[in-house]
Amino acid sequence: MFKKLFPNQYVKSIFEINLTELKELGIKGIITDLDNTLVEWDRALATPEVKEWFKTIQQLDMKVTIVSNNTEKRVKAFSNPEEVVYIHNAKKPMRRAFLKAFQDMGLAPEEVVVVGDQIFTDVLGGNRAGLQTILVVPVTKTDGFFTRFNRRMERIVLKKMRQKGLIQWEED
Repeated sequence: MFKKLFPNQYVKSIFEINLTELKELGIKGIITDLDNTLVEWDRALATPEVKEWFKTIQQLDMKVTIVSNNTEKRVKAFSNPEEVVYIHNAKKPMRRAFLKAFQDMGLAPEEVVVVGDQIFTDVLGGNRAGLQTILVVPVTKTDGFFTRFNRRMERIVLKKMRQKGLIQWEED
């Protein structure tokens, strides 16, 4: 079980993900979390940088789906202006939303990567669905009410990962 908490890769932000390299490795789709992965949990719309990130994905002929545990209202308001497919109320780390996302993209599991900021939802869920996972540092240090508990548990796992040399970033 502990192994399912480890991502395949870790980066400080989505902007450090080498999308061209992913494409060359056969990745054709990205399943991404929304809150504290793409933008702060309380930011309604995409930043210009996130808009460019989506544009780059599109230019590389890759597909993207936002998979979020948040409400339809929140996810739809963010996704629709960017014309990005989304799944709301995903119940991560359950596998169902991840499976639906890559199947709706028409891709095989080995062609998809999951990007997210939480070990117990994004990484665990992606790993359970048989997908590659990339953990990013949350874009902000504040969280919504329900995420705060997960963050306490994550600190324990991240400490162990740092001790084993699996991640190099430090918490500020």
